[in-house]
Amino acid sequence: MPDTPPSVPDFTQWPSFPFEGDLRVKQLDEPVPFEPPRRGEADRECTACNAPDEAYIWVGERWRVRAMDRPTGLPMVLILESRSHLDLGDLPNLLAAELGVMTVRLERAVRSLDGVARVHVNRWGDGSAHLHLWFLARPYGRLQLRGTFLSLWDSILPPISEDRWRENLAMVAAWLAEFGGRPLAEPPRIQWQAPSSLSPTSPASAAEEPEEESVSVIEAADEIPESDAAADLSDASAGPSEPGPAPQAGPAPDNAPDNSPSSAASSAASSEEADEAEPENTPKDRPGAAPTPQS
Repeated sequence: MPDTPPSVPDFTQWPSFPFEGDLRVKQLDEPVPFEPPRRGEADRECTACNAPDEAYIWVGERWRVRAMDRPTGLPMVLILESRSHLDLGDLPNLLAAELGVMTVRLERAVRSLDGVARVHVNRWGDGSAHLHLWFLARPYGRLQLRGTFLSLWDSILPPISEDRWRENLAMVAAWLAEFGGRPLAEPPRIQWQAPSSLSPTSPASAAEEPEEESVSVIEAADEIPESDAAADLSDASAGPSEPGPAPQAGPAPDNAPDNSPSSAASSAASSEEADEAEPENTPKDRPGAAPTPQS
């Protein structure tokens, strides 16, 4: 007799649940006798220990704060890490006390940003043995994003603009630096380069520019490195603009000058007749007067 599939839980009817339609519960796998080591355990390399300070937005003597590699759907997503390779239960009393202070301080910094209502603080720890806490900013007024599924919505919502993202990072780093440490995030720079053309960009040319896919909280938990192809596209987009297309041959406009010998001769003769008929002191606005040639 086949097993009866479990019923869908009630939270799928919550307004904050990001999916709708026909849903079914996935079959649960059998438990394994031994869990595989996390990053930083056994012979697995620790990503946090090998990361330089330049990869973070703020660094201190015992703590560091880093962000995603590009904007995501939420106003701000940050990770608080300890410098020492310790997990939550391994912290000595000094670091355990500082963790509480740093958690409150970072929560206040993120909540001070424009458009942020709440800051969710999460710790999973199934991917890495190095202590790291997540700080997720919920947008103000987005009541549907309240509660458990905020990290899922970060993967669904369109990413915020990069200028706003970099400005938020710089503000959080500056807030933390008021209490010590070193801020490494800088606000976006103003692009002073003049446009190569005053004509608006056509939709066809705008569609040719590739868009980088944002990495959300769920995807970043696997610490997927950025591909070389994405880096090449990023470098190419920062280069100078491409030269305009070469002019194509076609019929000359009606007012275009004619370079033929006969046209040049007739033009010279007309110019001499105009000089003899019009003295230099003749008023320009006299009725019937010939217009003065423009230089």
